[in-house]
Amino acid sequence: MPNNDQAKKRLRQDEKKRVHNKAKKSALRTAMKRVLKADTKEVAAQALPLAMKQIDKAAKTNVIHDNAAARFKSQVSRAVSAKG
Repeated sequence: MPNNDQAKKRLRQDEKKRVHNKAKKSALRTAMKRVLKADTKEVAAQALPLAMKQIDKAAKTNVIHDNAAARFKSQVSRAVSAKG
């Protein structure tokens, strides 16, 4: 348990950040799944820009690492190209 006011405040801030980051990461995974699990190439291509945007935003705010973002973008791009 935190012993001083500063530590208590950090605990509150960290909890808010954790919940926020968890939501961002969940939205990212959902957007990626929409592309990866799409039945047709058209549906996947339509979902691709949103997935790319989510990936970029997550990397920008350090929810995921930059290299992980590059890997995810490559993965969804390849998935769209492979469908058809």
